[in-house]
Amino acid sequence: MKLLEGAVDHGGSLGRARALFPNAVLPFVDLSTGINPHSYPLFDLPATSLWRLPEAARGRELIEIAANIYGAPSPASVVAAPGTQILLPRVASLVRPGKAMVLGPTYAEHARAAAIAGHDVVEASDFATLAEADLAIIVNPNNPDGRIIERDRLLVLAAGLRAKGGLLVVDEAFMDVGPREHSLAGDVGQGGIVVLRSFGKFFGLAGLRLGFALADAPTAERLDMQFGPWAVAGPALEYGVRALADLDWQDAMRASLAEATGRLDALFSRFGVPVAGGTTLFRYLSLPDAAGLFSGLGQSGILLRHFSERPHALRAGLPGSEEEWRRLESALADWASRREDRSKGFKQ
Repeated sequence: MKLLEGAVDHGGSLGRARALFPNAVLPFVDLSTGINPHSYPLFDLPATSLWRLPEAARGRELIEIAANIYGAPSPASVVAAPGTQILLPRVASLVRPGKAMVLGPTYAEHARAAAIAGHDVVEASDFATLAEADLAIIVNPNNPDGRIIERDRLLVLAAGLRAKGGLLVVDEAFMDVGPREHSLAGDVGQGGIVVLRSFGKFFGLAGLRLGFALADAPTAERLDMQFGPWAVAGPALEYGVRALADLDWQDAMRASLAEATGRLDALFSRFGVPVAGGTTLFRYLSLPDAAGLFSGLGQSGILLRHFSERPHALRAGLPGSEEEWRRLESALADWASRREDRSKGFKQ
């Protein structure tokens, strides 16, 4: 794997979509990410969040709310950062270079970040083999297939790694819509565990760039010192404080996402597209004609996430409006019709 040549291909790039589908129907309906299309309500920011450097007291307030919401042992176990992406190589550097194992297939940036930190990186398909690592990385729920590793199994792995000075990193970017009983947020005080939590995905504010690392207090302090003051911008502080504390919005949104996911599954099923997994923020599709579906929908201006290393797999996010639902339905109908025509042609 060429891990150090630059950022890998991700969803969400409309520039890449225009290059792939120059004659597509516009505007694109971007279903290539797992970002909530129904963002936390925007509000007028205090002008001081832009005029002044972020106040340390406001940062502490954000940390306290995050610790409570995520179930961390205490605010001393939480580090706020301008997105979890910037945390990845820093977290990987918490243990000296050795063997890093990433439970795959999963989000490719973890392997690249571990390589940047000097580790020899291996993608593991078997959970049990992670015990051999110095640095073990698991995305839970997994991106892109929604796989869940139970908390008890994770804790056994963490204990084995901790005994030899290793580290377990659990990326819980989608745990806001996952089975929270399997989160390790409350277990980080044992040491040898770092949990990553993303703000932008569930709250639909990815451009704000806000994320958190949860760890035992000494490890959290070590990470925090790498950022120094003012790591999180004033606007991100304001949105983080308000949105994380808004439990009514969060509960209502989880219910709304579950309903939308059921609707999406039914729509795919109607046109013979099997849903093989996912979360309520994205669905994982597996079918022999994945390339044809990706291309057909792309020409109709519907952008899914494809995976060059998994030619039979696609990921689909949620439409954000009734117009987007109608366009997806129409594009699927066109694709299914062309598939039926090809099938008839083969039989003649």
